[in-house]
Amino acid sequence: MTPLEIASLVGTVVFAASGAMLGVRKGFDLLGVIVLGCVTAVGGGALRDTLTGLLPASWFRDERLLWAAIVGALLGFVAYRRLEKRESELEFLDALGLSLFAATAAQRGMELGFGLLGVVFIGTVSGVGGGVIRDVLARDVPRIFLPGELYASTAALGCVAVYLLTPVLPNEWVLGIGASVTLISRLAARHYRLTLPVRDPEKPLL
Repeated sequence: MTPLEIASLVGTVVFAASGAMLGVRKGFDLLGVIVLGCVTAVGGGALRDTLTGLLPASWFRDERLLWAAIVGALLGFVAYRRLEKRESELEFLDALGLSLFAATAAQRGMELGFGLLGVVFIGTVSGVGGGVIRDVLARDVPRIFLPGELYASTAALGCVAVYLLTPVLPNEWVLGIGASVTLISRLAARHYRLTLPVRDPEKPLL
């Protein structure tokens, strides 16, 4: 198993655990928690594969991803109280999963000849899509639409790096640098509480 495959499985477990923990907070039963966790973990990848014509979806072709999602969901259900107390570690692993999923999807877009906007779109959707589906199913406003720390924007930055560096560097270097850009920018945004501007509808700009 390659380091990338290991990291992908770790990211899948963490995303699933985050979805499961939301299910616990919402009062879902065990099946509901597992479904929400699995959707969170594989939803972004399923959107990526569908949009790029890579069917059946990756988690059908490699069931390790689905098993990892189930394990993560069960972990979120069973160890909910303990995981709640380890927020900083979970945030780091979440950022790692986001960075890897976004960078690998961006590389897929490059292989298909997408332009800059296409690469950024497919990479960002892959990174945050599962979380959006999770929030919609749990009847919450998707996290990426709430004012707060930068999240989807950091995935987009990593995708831009992939687009710019692919013509000049080997794929392994591009993947590592693209993922690092997202990871570092996400952690920095969280540490320094960086946000995008929020428009006050009551105040005129012009």
